[in-house]
Amino acid sequence: MKIGLVGFPGCGKTTVFNALTGLDADTGYGSAKPGTKNLGVVRVPDPRVDKLAELYSPKKTTYAEITFCDIAGGTGSRELDRSVLNSMREMDAICQVLRAFDNPAAAESADPVRELDDLQIETVLADLEIVERRVHRLRKDRSDPQLLKLLERILEHLENESPVRSLGLDANERKAVSGYQFLSLKPLLLVVNVAEEAVADEPDPALTDAASAAGTGLVPLSAQVEMDIAQMPEQDRAEFYQELGLGGPASHRFVRAAFELLQLVTMLTAGPDECRAWPVRTGSKAPTAAGKIHSDIERGFIRAEVTRWDELVDLGSEAKCREAGKLRVEGRDYVVQDGDVCHFRFNV
Repeated sequence: MKIGLVGFPGCGKTTVFNALTGLDADTGYGSAKPGTKNLGVVRVPDPRVDKLAELYSPKKTTYAEITFCDIAGGTGSRELDRSVLNSMREMDAICQVLRAFDNPAAAESADPVRELDDLQIETVLADLEIVERRVHRLRKDRSDPQLLKLLERILEHLENESPVRSLGLDANERKAVSGYQFLSLKPLLLVVNVAEEAVADEPDPALTDAASAAGTGLVPLSAQVEMDIAQMPEQDRAEFYQELGLGGPASHRFVRAAFELLQLVTMLTAGPDECRAWPVRTGSKAPTAAGKIHSDIERGFIRAEVTRWDELVDLGSEAKCREAGKLRVEGRDYVVQDGDVCHFRFNV
């Protein structure tokens, strides 16, 4: 899963990146060319994987991971460089950092709602440019009337300055336009970067309402404070989080919000070789989830043997789960649930 961090100059975007990853990328205006990226990989903490690892003592324990891409945005105050927009298209989701603190170096006062609106306009206009060109071609050659009809719907929506994500496309429609990598269709998560003294305050209701109207998640944090703590020795961090009234590292809070926004659940596999977490889309059927492990398993899927992680830990083995009737044999139509421990049978 790759999440792109974007924001207007002065918002503290790279400081947020450092807070999430524990890295020490250069911060400040003009520290990188527009469109260049800092990359950091964060392991998603999961106590269920820890419990399964205690049970199996596997050779390898693998957690889900998120790759954060801090995309340099240039120095303009009200628009993003085209190279930034192009870099955003490569991401699975976008995280916009909004400034909610005074910054003497910034040309304008803090206004998170304005920044949210500005990015929406930028992404809508970028998508509109793509759709107009494609619709023009399809109207001339009439090669795909169904796609033309769908793109005309999207065109009308964008012309009304509305992001594609608010159009309510179904799964088949999303698949049909996936190749266009529409920016305003990508899941959007907001990080509101507040001053240290406001770290425990509730977000501004106007911003909460704007985020709700835009269909986005919202995570408040004080990036400078979180970055300082993230770069401390691990044994010293808990005391500072407790003093500030925070429930743990920014990365933990961010990951929870990202999983919810991206509609992900965690499938687990467990055994003496490896205990592992696999993020899969909510609503994924067993063969599709199996394909996350290997395409051959999806192609040759026969059945899934499923136990709940807590029942497996409590009973101590797959054999005991089978004896207690806690191991289920599921077919192709089974929808994988969060916390399922799956063993797939297949033949290719």
